[in-house]
Amino acid sequence: MTSDMNHTMISIQGVNKYFDDFHALKDINLEIPKGQVVVVLGPSGSGKSTLCRTINRLETIDEGKIFIDGKLLPEEGKDLARLRADVGMCFQSFNLFPHLTIKENVSLAPRKVRKLDKVEADKQALKLLERVGIAAQADKYPAQLSGGQQQRVAIARALAMNPKIMLFDEPTSALDPEMVNEVLEVMTDLAKEGMTMVCVTHEMGFARKAAHRILFMADGTLVEDTDPESFFTNPQSERAKDFLGKILGH
Repeated sequence: MTSDMNHTMISIQGVNKYFDDFHALKDINLEIPKGQVVVVLGPSGSGKSTLCRTINRLETIDEGKIFIDGKLLPEEGKDLARLRADVGMCFQSFNLFPHLTIKENVSLAPRKVRKLDKVEADKQALKLLERVGIAAQADKYPAQLSGGQQQRVAIARALAMNPKIMLFDEPTSALDPEMVNEVLEVMTDLAKEGMTMVCVTHEMGFARKAAHRILFMADGTLVEDTDPESFFTNPQSERAKDFLGKILGH
């Protein structure tokens, strides 16, 4: 860990979110320093994905404030688009453009948003595809790739914008079991490189190995905020004990 850890990358202050009468996020307060890997765990419907999606305003909030690298997350318009470019996001579904090659999928946003010329954008795309282990597939189309390969393309595409933060919302839950590890390996490498990451996942091995910090959510609240070792060996709340018992079978 470097001294960067003193620099707050994500600040969530008094955030509340409702879906009609359902109180999805309840007074969330959270500071995430630069370079920290945070894994968000919790039962289904606990607010994990909603929390993740508020960080780049894919979900709006009803109360509170969110700051990204010291800047207030705007509600709409060009400022929001600009700030969003600093926050990469990977979902369960890969959302790749089916009519574009893998290389074109990765180079599109840097050309459109960052105004890179085609040669430069293609060069960067190939470098990123190499980084996630699929440079050989650059000229293929998404439908020709396995789910694990497509998710790695989605990660490369998010990285192409040179983001300050990467958000992962259950990136392996739609994959066949044998493909999960290839995606987790890429995420683990990113973590080692010092990327600030917020990951919603059910992959306990990844949480234990790659996270600096575990957030455990239940019913829209942050119940525990601790390091992986403490969480897995000595959870403090009954909710967390129950959750781990079901998942790990003890």
